[in-house]
Amino acid sequence: MNFGQSISYCFSNYFNFNGRGSRSEYWWFVLFCLILEFGGSVWDASMGDTSGNGFMYWIAVAATFFPSIAAAARRLHDVNKSGWWQLIAFTIIGLIPLIIWLASVGEKKKNKYGQPIKLR
Repeated sequence: MNFGQSISYCFSNYFNFNGRGSRSEYWWFVLFCLILEFGGSVWDASMGDTSGNGFMYWIAVAATFFPSIAAAARRLHDVNKSGWWQLIAFTIIGLIPLIIWLASVGEKKKNKYGQPIKLR
C-alpha cells in the first residue's frame, strides 16, 4: 500500500476497528498525521501563535484521532493482539512493546481477526 492509498483507506474506514491492517497502511498513515500536525503548527506559528499548539494543530489532531486509533487496532490485530493493547501506552514504558508490535510482521496465517492482508 502506498502513501495515498493508506490515507484514503484509513479515512474511508474512520471507525472500522475490525479486521487486520498492514504495516504499510499503518506507518504511511502515521507519517501523514505527523505531516498534517506539523503543518498545523507551522500555520499557527505563521499567524502569531508561538506555543505550537494552536487552533490548526488541534484541528489536525481531531481530524485524525479516530482513524489513527482504528488503524492501530487493525495493525495490532495483524500481529494477533487486541486493539485494546493501545491503552498500554498510558504507562509510558508500555510504548516500547507497543511500537515493537506495530512494527512487527503480521501473521501469515488466518487468526481470530481474519485472513492475512493481501498487499494491493
